[in-house]
Amino acid sequence: MSFVNGIGCDLRAVEAGLTLPFSSGAVEGQVNRIKMLKRQMFGRAGLALLRKRVLLAT
Repeated sequence: MSFVNGIGCDLRAVEAGLTLPFSSGAVEGQVNRIKMLKRQMFGRAGLALLRKRVLLAT
């Protein structure tokens, strides 16, 4: 499936994304920050420390 065909299949969602004033930017920023923390801590510590870092960073 090409990019254009994919957009055509989901035309209502594309129109809504371009016309409505809502944005998921804040949510995406938080997800990006958490992924960065996970990458930094890979192989170093367990879930308990990751949880503390995520909660303290907010």
